[in-house]
Amino acid sequence: MEKVKVLFFVYQMGAGGAARTLLNILNNLDRSMFSPVLVTLGFAGSYEKDIAEDVKFIKLPTRRLSRSVLGLAKIIKKEEIDIVFSTIPRVNTIAILANFLSFSKAKNVIREADNLGGSFRVNMQLLGFGIIYKLSHQIVSLSEGVKENLVQKYKVKSDDIKVIYNPVDINSIQKKVDNGSILEEHIHIFETEDKVIITAGRLVKQKDQQTLLEAFAKVNEQLKSRLVILGEGPLKAELMEQVDRLQLSERVFFVGFQQNPYVYFNQADLFVLSSIHEGFSHVIAEALATGLPVVSTNCKSGPKEVLDEGEYGLLCDVGNVDDMTSKILEVLTLNNEQRHMLIAKGQLRASHFDAREIVKQYEELFLKTLNESR
Repeated sequence: MEKVKVLFFVYQMGAGGAARTLLNILNNLDRSMFSPVLVTLGFAGSYEKDIAEDVKFIKLPTRRLSRSVLGLAKIIKKEEIDIVFSTIPRVNTIAILANFLSFSKAKNVIREADNLGGSFRVNMQLLGFGIIYKLSHQIVSLSEGVKENLVQKYKVKSDDIKVIYNPVDINSIQKKVDNGSILEEHIHIFETEDKVIITAGRLVKQKDQQTLLEAFAKVNEQLKSRLVILGEGPLKAELMEQVDRLQLSERVFFVGFQQNPYVYFNQADLFVLSSIHEGFSHVIAEALATGLPVVSTNCKSGPKEVLDEGEYGLLCDVGNVDDMTSKILEVLTLNNEQRHMLIAKGQLRASHFDAREIVKQYEELFLKTLNESR
């Protein structure tokens, strides 16, 4: 049987969830059936060293997405690609256009990764993306909530959307926990009797670390704690100023982006996600996989699905400092038996997203798409 050539197109193999998802899919594809090709723009990405050695990796000689169309089209034609897989609206748009210009028989499978929408202008943009999405051969949503958003705001037919949850490479996470180590300059943070809360994500408005800092200040008044923030972003200076105003400079630690966040998770007592919106929230599933209890905002749309309505972790209202404070304290004051039960349940839930099982769903979808015409 001739192998199916799948081209994965992403902006860069950087620190974001989209790149991590593509990495987990292409590394775990059945090589007896599929041959993966990865194409990015001309950026260096932090996940590049994790790409499997047999993946053909091509960088386009541009850093502008709008200028990548013809280069991508040539690769699709030259490599005789069967499936072009992409994620994120603008990247999906370029992938669809490039495939059209390649004059090949390749089919587009596009993935929507977030619950987008808001202003009139943004909603009109989503309608435009929806028109282009209808030119693809298959649309993938990473949660039921994102699927609902695609139907409502992109005006895509529900029957054209397949929900496949994000793959979590549990084996890889465990190896990184077992073989990795916290940077020497950060070891002192965890050498304490205080409870350690951790969060990870870009320092941007969407992640709403401001509310988390306000809640942490209240938690710390009742239970001496430390907060570790993994990630970089444009709001770092603003968040550090907030820490100073709250007089928490001795208790909040900005440790930046870490290639191996799981060794940090493994040393903490609780993971908190404070986002305003998410598509799936890959990091919650990863935290559960490392044996870390989770408190998350009940934002649209991923956390509620990952935590199954609060069955596997606690949910709090978006932007609600008091509710977040209460849920954090609830977890941090569990007795040992209750804590171990919550951890065990979380690890069970994480297994539902194991990359090996999720990637099988993608493999079935790729083959089904090749055998169908729309």
